[in-house]
Amino acid sequence: MAKQVLVIGLGRFGVSIMRALIDRGVEVLAADLSEERVRVASEVATEAVILDATDREALAGLAPERRDLCICAIGDDSSQASTMCTALLREMGAKRIVARASNPLQARILRRVGAHEVVDPLREFGARFATHLLHEKILGELPLGRNLVITEMRPTKKMVGQTLSELDLPRQEGITVVGVRTGDADVVLPEPQRALTDTDVLIVVSKPSSVTALVERDAS
Repeated sequence: MAKQVLVIGLGRFGVSIMRALIDRGVEVLAADLSEERVRVASEVATEAVILDATDREALAGLAPERRDLCICAIGDDSSQASTMCTALLREMGAKRIVARASNPLQARILRRVGAHEVVDPLREFGARFATHLLHEKILGELPLGRNLVITEMRPTKKMVGQTLSELDLPRQEGITVVGVRTGDADVVLPEPQRALTDTDVLIVVSKPSSVTALVERDAS
């Protein structure tokens, strides 16, 4: 049975999330106060409705307690509406609430009123992109909880030509390679005895600072 997700707020972030979920076979009920945004979303969403997210009765009519996930993606210019929406979702028994914040203060408020998880997409993108700008070998990062990160990286010059067995990254660096992609090929499980090439992309799991420390040290 397909998962059911409620997405409230159809700005760029909300629409991006909505499309990504639909691509993964999720049934999405999309809602926004803007008639035009709802019209556009209705072309791809399972259902799209015009909704004032601060209206308790209207929000209750969407049965948030029956959804697998509720996402409050209301934009920067409506922090009060975002807070009210999040609080109402929690009050109505939503199983999991993810709310969008635009600054640390709003993030704290959203957690206090009931969000199970808070995301700041611009700040997180900026942090990940800054890492890539500073270290071209690091292609992207994604947090895994509070103290782990999954990273896409190219082997450093010192790593090229060596095997994962020879590098012994888990013991030497605290880095575990969980997948390897070469060129346009799909990600495959790592082969410990295969020498790395400069066209490889490693998918690794580590503490947040481990990959950066490795790249900086090998560049010196």
